[in-house]
Amino acid sequence: MDAVALAWANMVWYWARFEWHWFSTPVYSPDPSLASTLVVVLSLFWLFVFLFFGLYRERYASSRFDELVTIGKVVTIGILGLFFIFFVNQLDPHSARLNLIAYWGAIILMVSTGRILVRSVQKLLILQGKGLHRALIVGWSDALEPLYEEVARYPEAGLDIVGAIRLTRENGSDHPDSSSEKAGHLTTKQYEMEDLPRLIDELNIKDVLIALGPNDSSSLVEVLRLCDGKPVKLKLVPNFYSIIGGMARTEHMYGLPLIEVLPEPMQAWEQSLKRVFDFVFSLVVLLVGLPVWVLVGILVHVTSKGPAIYRQTRIGQHGKAFTMLKFRTMANNAEEETGPIWATVGDSRYTKLGRWLRKTRLDEVPQFWNVLKGEMSLVGPRPERPFFVEQLTKEIPLYSRRHRVKPGITGWAQVKWKYDTSLEDVQQKVKYDLFYIENMSFRKDLQILFRTVYTALRGSGR
Repeated sequence: MDAVALAWANMVWYWARFEWHWFSTPVYSPDPSLASTLVVVLSLFWLFVFLFFGLYRERYASSRFDELVTIGKVVTIGILGLFFIFFVNQLDPHSARLNLIAYWGAIILMVSTGRILVRSVQKLLILQGKGLHRALIVGWSDALEPLYEEVARYPEAGLDIVGAIRLTRENGSDHPDSSSEKAGHLTTKQYEMEDLPRLIDELNIKDVLIALGPNDSSSLVEVLRLCDGKPVKLKLVPNFYSIIGGMARTEHMYGLPLIEVLPEPMQAWEQSLKRVFDFVFSLVVLLVGLPVWVLVGILVHVTSKGPAIYRQTRIGQHGKAFTMLKFRTMANNAEEETGPIWATVGDSRYTKLGRWLRKTRLDEVPQFWNVLKGEMSLVGPRPERPFFVEQLTKEIPLYSRRHRVKPGITGWAQVKWKYDTSLEDVQQKVKYDLFYIENMSFRKDLQILFRTVYTALRGSGR
């Protein structure tokens, strides 16, 4: 719909500018045969701008007015860029301003009209029960029923409650019921707290609604822990706001007051910039240094038996497994007898070349391919193996929160701390990882990259 709206807006502007002469005579007039090309180029430009600023993120059951305001802001930013390309050479400043305002208005009018049409159709489908977000509710018996009724009162919110987790108070006044028997108007199947991660995956849950009291901080922390790393949105009833402080964003869904916990850590434009930078930087490193990387691979293969590239399963964003690549630095099948273990100081499993590769961080170069594929980022928490993830999730509170973002080749923990050799090292690095996630920015990424390059040049890695 955006593509159609943009093409139409650009055609109208072209006709008004170069054929109808609504403004003063332009400095240059494109060949009429190139009109369609100009329209296509401008439309692609706007689609890229919209993508860059996050206008294609999911806006499920969101306010149409808020979306129109966002469109206005993004179009204004984009039009300023085009101004210096197309309008700055106008002979008549007054006409240039009129031209600019007319084009700005055409883009906003056409795109807004198309989006209103799409959102209206989506709302109609939601009211018919199509495309609903599957949701779970968590809380005490006396809180579940009111929340369930509140959600049912606002079908425009598009939430379909498919299950409930009823908590038990210490005094035994509430008892979890694993049956689907009716409790008031709440007829959804009820589960235990430990079922939460499994249910999110099996039932394709998009939202978890939390109905707890202001004194139930420990239960909230447990819910956050179980949902960490899962692609779900957490929403609280408002009376819990004081506990989560800056980790929340207030949200009203068609009159249904909810507070979203742990929203996106970066703004849309920063995430887009981060991805573009990741892709371009990785592509340059792999292509420019290709002869060197081929030579390193040959040396690894020649100096020790086994493949030059070591492949290992790691856990990435949202807990998804992927195959991470590295130049092999240890003897082939180094863990065949011991099983998964951490590296230690003076580890005898390292080859002579491998020890140097670790010090200079060159062993990580094949991971730029993982970055190109979108499995990793240049900067982020280091991915860990499934064996250790399972152990560390039990040992370290909120460890899975690291899976909210893409893992990285380097990270704040890597430039501030040493390699993992014990559980204490991991605990310390998790603190740095969580700090990074809560303070993510493109500027922070650049700072980490500069410090990583400095460490590599000094050869002070381990």
